[in-house]
Amino acid sequence: MATTKADLQSQAADILEGVGGADNISSLTHCATRLRFELHDASLADKDRLEANPKVMGAVPQGGSHYQVIVGGDVATVYNEINRLPEMADRAAVSNDDLKKQQRDKAKGKMPWLDTFFEYLSDSFRPILGVLLGASLIIAFAAVLDAFNLVDFRAEVKTPGWQFVDAMWGSVFFFLPVAVAYNAGKKLDIDPWVPAAVMLALFTPDYMNLTDHPEARVVELFGAPTNVIDVFGLPMILNPYNGNVFVPLIMAAVAALLYKALQKIIPSAVHMVFVPFLTLLVMIPVTAFLIGPFGYLLGAWIGTGLAWMNSNAPFIFAVLIPMLYPFLVPLGLHWPLNALMLVNINTLGYDFIQGPMGAWNFACFGATAAVLAISMRDKDPLMRQTSGSALAAGLLGGISEPSLYGIHLRYKKIYPRMLVGCFAGGLTIAILGTPFGGVKTNAFVFTSIPTMFVFDPMWVYMIAIAVAFFTSFFIILVTDYRTPEEKAEALARAAAAREASEGVEAEMVEEEVVAEEDPAREPVAKQTAPAAAEPAESAAEPVTTEVLAPVGGEVIAMGALSDAAFASGALGQAVGVVPANATLKVLAPVAGKVISVAKTNHAYGIKTDNGVELLVHIGIDTVKLEGAGFTPLVEKKQRVEAGDALAEVDFASIAAAGVDTTVITTVVNSKKLASVNDVAEGTVTAGQPVLEAVK
Repeated sequence: MATTKADLQSQAADILEGVGGADNISSLTHCATRLRFELHDASLADKDRLEANPKVMGAVPQGGSHYQVIVGGDVATVYNEINRLPEMADRAAVSNDDLKKQQRDKAKGKMPWLDTFFEYLSDSFRPILGVLLGASLIIAFAAVLDAFNLVDFRAEVKTPGWQFVDAMWGSVFFFLPVAVAYNAGKKLDIDPWVPAAVMLALFTPDYMNLTDHPEARVVELFGAPTNVIDVFGLPMILNPYNGNVFVPLIMAAVAALLYKALQKIIPSAVHMVFVPFLTLLVMIPVTAFLIGPFGYLLGAWIGTGLAWMNSNAPFIFAVLIPMLYPFLVPLGLHWPLNALMLVNINTLGYDFIQGPMGAWNFACFGATAAVLAISMRDKDPLMRQTSGSALAAGLLGGISEPSLYGIHLRYKKIYPRMLVGCFAGGLTIAILGTPFGGVKTNAFVFTSIPTMFVFDPMWVYMIAIAVAFFTSFFIILVTDYRTPEEKAEALARAAAAREASEGVEAEMVEEEVVAEEDPAREPVAKQTAPAAAEPAESAAEPVTTEVLAPVGGEVIAMGALSDAAFASGALGQAVGVVPANATLKVLAPVAGKVISVAKTNHAYGIKTDNGVELLVHIGIDTVKLEGAGFTPLVEKKQRVEAGDALAEVDFASIAAAGVDTTVITTVVNSKKLASVNDVAEGTVTAGQPVLEAVK
């Protein structure tokens, strides 16, 4: 389901309230997947409310004032949205980097430099995971065709079409050092294009063709033939840097030191000209002569050392890797191993870490599959949705984070059972793969079902991941993943969902029966209780709020809305109206207080005196118009009466921009009300009732 801007604003506000409000926050930062709060009073944080938020995978008290809210890959967007909330406007801003520095300074004796190092690695790779995954799936597609002898992807001469397919995935890995250099520069708070340009210099034809220059020579260096050429009288080692990640990581760190030193020396008025110029002037030669050869050799030595370990102790290596990964990934400590996989492929031509790593991934996915099976058996809609989407991301994309943060770290019984699957998968590779030197691959891929064809021996890898998957699956399926208390809570949640569903079905059947017996009778959405059941005079009388059409036009039922978030009812009971005129004033559907006005003026929140909360969303995906065509006529905190104009809208220009003009009115707190019913169909005029909210 696509998340709209309005969804995100609502979810960010809910997270803020879930941690006790803005006044309870001492500081807020984020890492790769988690919001990190320092709270004045951690007891005010509502774990259940936070974990009910669609954006939140888990809420984890860290002891004392520390509190983490796990969001996943979209954490930066949520972090920014929280900081944009009006409640946060008056707070003194503490930057992400400043806060992390403060926390490192407090961490006496806890090796904060190591945390900084892993954070540097993580932030240098994390932004390019999407393109790495895309390239991984292209490789998998090619490997499947090769495995079934449909195309020979190992041929020395390929057809132009399939050679172009190689370029599609090869581009990501060929220019990977440039992308890593850019991200590293950004992480180190310098112009990221400067380190990227340093690496690009080593990818130009002028540099790469030096190996073919008449003055180039081949010398024996560290036991291997190496191309060398004299440049301005100094010997330069000519290495291919495509796919290398150590060189840009080292180079960017040195470049950042030089860049910041120059900023202190050079007057700020000419920073833009001279700081990048002098950094490039120094760093390109330093990288070509010193950092490049050092980083290349460092990667080769580490890769060779690990290859020696894999060859001489393959049994231990195959078991150790899948047993380590479950602890490395949640802490972000797996990045060095991921970098080594790329170095191995670049220097050795193959990698031997990804095979055993696949055992961990599939043990993780097997645990998720067991949670899905149990949730289907127990008819638990919340865990069925969570585990189903996490399993799809894992099996098809090789991504373990949704499983880890959404499920495994929330239910502590899962990890020890999943580790049995990791061990079983690693042991399978150790036993079956040892005669072949382990399981290897010549491509960097995310270990998933589509990519299993890139491993050799493929049959060993497939057996190992199947053993890992089904071991975790059956252990958790038999023993369950919940404590007795967690299981009771899940069963109660499932029972409540069933009762609600059965109640709606019963009301619909009753309405149909009444309609058949008395065709003249008006249908109603909910039948009231029989008269015999109304003796309690003290019971509160239901209060009905009429919700009026904000514009005139054709009525669109909730399920027919083109925005999945509104159509599903995730944002409350909704109704749409396609405006009849090109320019209209959009009217307030109820009397109340304006509680929100979108920055792009396309959405308005109103709360009635009796607590009914509504959102008037003008058009679908109109946030991308950035306010064009909207003239707001009210402000936040302003009192409006039903029928007052909220905004004047040029619907003709919105339609010309290719955007759906449907005006959606939704009761966002529908779940807290007794009922919300549709009362209009066909066409309506502005001010005519379209919904009834009963509280």
